[in-house]
Amino acid sequence: MSLPAVHRDASLPDRVTIYEVGARDGLQNESGVIPLETKLELVQRLTAAGLPIVEATSFVHPKWVPQLADAGDLVARLDLHGATPYPVLVPNERGLDRALDAGVTHVAIFGSATETFAQKNLNSTYEAQFAMFEPVVRRALEAGVQVRAYLSMCFGDPWEGEVAIDRVVAAGKRLLDMGAYELSLGDTIGVGTAHHVEALLDAFTAAGVATDRLAMHFHDTYGQALTNTYAALRKGVTTFDASAGGLGGCPYAKSATGNLATEDLVWMLDGLGIAHGVDLPALAQTSAWIAQHLGRPSPSAVVRALTAG
Repeated sequence: MSLPAVHRDASLPDRVTIYEVGARDGLQNESGVIPLETKLELVQRLTAAGLPIVEATSFVHPKWVPQLADAGDLVARLDLHGATPYPVLVPNERGLDRALDAGVTHVAIFGSATETFAQKNLNSTYEAQFAMFEPVVRRALEAGVQVRAYLSMCFGDPWEGEVAIDRVVAAGKRLLDMGAYELSLGDTIGVGTAHHVEALLDAFTAAGVATDRLAMHFHDTYGQALTNTYAALRKGVTTFDASAGGLGGCPYAKSATGNLATEDLVWMLDGLGIAHGVDLPALAQTSAWIAQHLGRPSPSAVVRALTAG
């Protein structure tokens, strides 16, 4: 199996953390029901491939995301106190109750930088979402559970168009100020470009938010995910969300196609000499395996190249 030549740029971070979202974000929009055993094996294979964090599922109401109706059963089969964290998404206090009952140690909340997406994704208003999240974060922290925050529509919204940078910063700071340890900035519909990424990160820095509290979550709708990742690396970001094989999208934003493929990210990091701890061949085989279960080729160019023939 070929691997890229390494050319180290000393101005870039020495190491990054890959926050794997394939088992949750990658599968949530699949129309065909995926068996619990397949989901469990996917999580286990991702862990074995060296992913340091594997987001497992979401405790959202099955009415809204039927694919994840087995969240409780899946979490019950995981080692929640091992070396690999298995965060779960919790949309509200009811979701948190289920997560706490299941014994999880890491949860994530999912906010919106825009009014329309808050209404469509959260059945809330932009302002009301913060009131909804506050008791979730407070109770989770009181229970000793770490909280991560996602912020969607940070670069553009399919209904509202371009999203003002100051609005994204204001929304993100409110989530961090609640007590989230990290804020993942989502390019939900993949319209971001490199200088836009730089400008957004500069604005967070100017607002007093250090880059070590920020992560980036890129979608590859227009083929910009890796370019945008490189721009964020140059600004010192060291945590990136990615989905094995490039699976995923957003069920409430039809223009949101697949996430940044973990393999494509790893290939670039390997070429840059940036450590990440992931076994690329094992990961590529895992993505090829889940693609077979889904009945279509992997969207990841690296997976296709490494598993051809």
